[in-house]
Amino acid sequence: MPHSLILNIIPQSPIYPNFLTGRHYHALFLNLVSSVDRKLGDYLHESNADKAFTLSPLQVQNKHKTQSYTLQYAHQNPIPAGTSCWWRISLLNDNLFSQLTPLWLNINPKQPWHLGSANLYITSIQGTPQSNQPWANACSYSQLYHQASEQERNLNFIFSTPVAFRQGEFDNVLPTRESVFNSLLNRWHKYSGIELTNISFESIYASAFNINTEVISNYDNKFIGCLGEISYRILGNLETTAIKQINALADFALYAGIGRKTTMGMGMIRRK
Repeated sequence: MPHSLILNIIPQSPIYPNFLTGRHYHALFLNLVSSVDRKLGDYLHESNADKAFTLSPLQVQNKHKTQSYTLQYAHQNPIPAGTSCWWRISLLNDNLFSQLTPLWLNINPKQPWHLGSANLYITSIQGTPQSNQPWANACSYSQLYHQASEQERNLNFIFSTPVAFRQGEFDNVLPTRESVFNSLLNRWHKYSGIELTNISFESIYASAFNINTEVISNYDNKFIGCLGEISYRILGNLETTAIKQINALADFALYAGIGRKTTMGMGMIRRK
């Protein structure tokens, strides 16, 4: 069962830009895991396999502004102490969620955690949909499949943090139908236990887009990704089962992300 959890955070000291990076978010998550299960934290740290979680960059709350489609994925200035922030963690299987249950149930708002040199408090965790927080949700894989539309042919996505796909030895930033939907399908089959048989993406065509590339320098090497909005449309005479399977994958995108570095804040997408 995938979960998309929002951790509400207040730093007790300034968080400097050199600590607002993918590898520092990754380290913070592993520290959270290790606080309740040291062996699991060590396993996730050492494993090179595709991991059953994704992370967002740290976001600054802005009560006077509607939720932006694009998330802040790079910080030029420190986040001051006392600033209300949020951080998204998605978990793609029940085992990982259940192993971390003590963390979710017993979170201590007075216990300091560390992001680089900064101390921060996790004040609350949201795991259900909120009107002002589209990233919080939870839904079983069977629900995702059964609730998926059999008629909807428009697939509108928001790429909220930069997206890139590994092809051979190099990255490709162009969100082709094969790159986007094969990324989702691979993660669906890895974690859902529900096989989507005879699924084909040949009937999916890009119908509109407003995208651009962004270069991020806070990784080991510069990361170039695609950001913005893109719409695909299912064309042709398809059976309802085929349309349903494609829509299930599109709904799954909220939790799974796509492409590279999803465990370090990249590849966050959702349906518009």
